[in-house]
Amino acid sequence: MNTQFPIVGSDEKSPANGPMIDPFARAITYLRVSVTDRCDFRCVYCMAEDMTFLPKRDLLTLEELERLCSIFIRKGVKKLRLTGGEPLVRRNVMHLIRNLGKHLETGALEELTLTTNGSQLGRFAEELYESGVRRVNVSLDTLDDKKFTEITRWGRLAQVMKGLEAAQKAGLAVKINAVALKDVNEFEIPQMIEWAHGEGYDFTLIETMPLGEIDADRTDQYLPLSLVRQRLEQQYTLSDIPYKTGGPARYYSIAETGGRLGFITPMTHNFCESCNRVRLTCTGTLFMCLGQEDAADLRGALRESEDDQHVAQAIDDAIARKPKGHDFVIGRNSAPSVSRHMSMTGG
Repeated sequence: MNTQFPIVGSDEKSPANGPMIDPFARAITYLRVSVTDRCDFRCVYCMAEDMTFLPKRDLLTLEELERLCSIFIRKGVKKLRLTGGEPLVRRNVMHLIRNLGKHLETGALEELTLTTNGSQLGRFAEELYESGVRRVNVSLDTLDDKKFTEITRWGRLAQVMKGLEAAQKAGLAVKINAVALKDVNEFEIPQMIEWAHGEGYDFTLIETMPLGEIDADRTDQYLPLSLVRQRLEQQYTLSDIPYKTGGPARYYSIAETGGRLGFITPMTHNFCESCNRVRLTCTGTLFMCLGQEDAADLRGALRESEDDQHVAQAIDDAIARKPKGHDFVIGRNSAPSVSRHMSMTGG
C-alpha cells in the first residue's frame, strides 16, 4: 500500500462546510458517482461474465444519492460525472439527473456529465440534454461487429451506433473512450480515430487497469499507450494542446484529422500528482483513490442524521486520508491491485 501520507492534525482539517483540500494541497472539485454496479454488457476487461451484483437493498436510494451529491457540491465540487456499471439502466435515474441539473441553473455546479456504453442513449439523449447534460463519454472499443460482441459479450454495436446518432441529434458533445487491448483492437486504433474525428467526436485511449478478478490474465490484454503513441506518430502529426476536461486525460491535436486525441495512462505515466477526484459508489462508499482499497462509509453517516454537517464532517475525515497516488501493477499471473471491479467503483 502507498504509505506516503503527511501528518495531518485535527486543527489542519478543513471545516465541515468548507472546501475539500487533501493532505497534498490538492483541491477536490470533481466527483464521480456510480449510480449502479449493474450493466447490460459484460466487457472482458471490466468484469467476469457470471457476475454477482449487489442486492437492491444495499443501494442508496436516488434521494440519498441526490442528498450526498448536493453536499459535495456545497463543499466545492464543480464537476459531477455519473457512471456505473451502466448508469442509464438504473430505474428512474432521470429523476436524479433532472434534480442534479438544478445545481447547474444556480451556478453551484459547472458541469454534469456521464459515462455510458451508449446502449440506452437512443432512449434518453434528449432528456439528458433537457436536464443540463451537454457532454457524454461513450465507451466503445471497436467498430468491428464481431469483435464488439466478443469484447462486450452481451452488447450490440448497431444499438450503440443508434445511440450515438441520438446523442448528436440532441445536441450532446460526444467523446469516445476506447480501452487499448493487445491483439484485440490495437491495429484498429487509427481507423477508430479517423472515424471518431470524422463524426465530430473526441477520442480517448485508456490503458487497462488491474481492477477485480476477470476471466483472463490482464498481461495478455495490456497494451502500453507509450507504444501506441509511437506508432501513431509514424502516421500522424500529434501536437500537445492545453485542452482539459477536468479528468486525467492528456490531449493532442491531430493535424491530419483536425480532431482531439486523449491518452489516459495510469500504468505508463500516472497522473496522480494533479488528482482532483474522488469516487462515490452506489452503496455510499467513498473511495479517495481508484487504485487503493481505503474507503469511507458515507451511507452510515447519511442515515444516522438528517444534519448534513454530520455527513460533511465524515467527508472531510475521508479526504484527510487521500493518498498521494495509486499502486497499480500489471504482471504475469499477478493478482489485481485492488479486488473490486471497475463496475463497482465506477468507470
